[in-house]
Formats: sequence, structure tokens, C-alpha cells
Amino acid sequence: MSTIDDSRTHEAFDLAKKWVTLSGMICGITLATVAVLSIVDQPGTTFMWARAVILLALAPVLHRMIVRASQGSRRSFERMRTISVTMPIAIIGVDLIPGICPAWYAVMQAISVLPLIAVALILNGSGPRAAFPKTR
Repeated sequence: MSTIDDSRTHEAFDLAKKWVTLSGMICGITLATVAVLSIVDQPGTTFMWARAVILLALAPVLHRMIVRASQGSRRSFERMRTISVTMPIAIIGVDLIPGICPAWYAVMQAISVLPLIAVALILNGSGPRAAFPKTR
């Protein structure tokens, strides 16, 4: 039996899929919040709209990538490992730039990437990494 079929590895990927889904749901809530506030005369900035739309659009891409990784795609696994580490750093880092967005928006964005931090921890665990041993 390959390590990708190991029950603990399978459980790790199932949990990672759930975290990716949760991140996407929070991105949807963030975009909906920007839209509702815009309706009640609290228009968001172009940055807020663009970021919210892009992150929501990325959610199904990330989900498909984690599904493919769970099915044995080394390329998807490596990409998800990289994305799940760099995306939270980039999003939180940009949101910390003074004046770029309101505090409530920065908090919602940070909350949306917390599940990706969980994915990074899962994918860097021994089970998933053992399923994709380094090759030369």
C-alpha cells in the first residue's frame, strides 16, 4: 500500500480539504460584507473589492488543487504546500500597510487565511510529506 492510501494520510487530506472550504466560505462572507456596506452607503475601496473577488475566485482553484494532491498529484501537493504558507503571509502583510484598508476588513482577511495556516501545518506533517518523498 502506498503512503497516499494510508488512513492517517487520507484523514489529513480530508481535514485539509475542509480547511480550504472554510477559507473559501469566509472569503465569500467578506465579499458579501463589502457588498452590503456598499449598498448602505459605506462604499469599499477598489482594493477591497478586487481583493475580495480575487480571493473568492481562488477558493475553488485551491480546493481542486488539494483534491488533486489527495489523489496523488505531487505537483498539486507542492503547490498547495507553497501557497498555504505564502498566501497568509502576503495577505496579512499587505493588510498591515497603514491606510490600505479599514481594520474590520483586515481582520476578516486575516480570519480567511487562518484555515490556510492549518492546511500548511497539515501538509507539512509527516503523513502527507511521506506520501510524496523527495525525488532527485
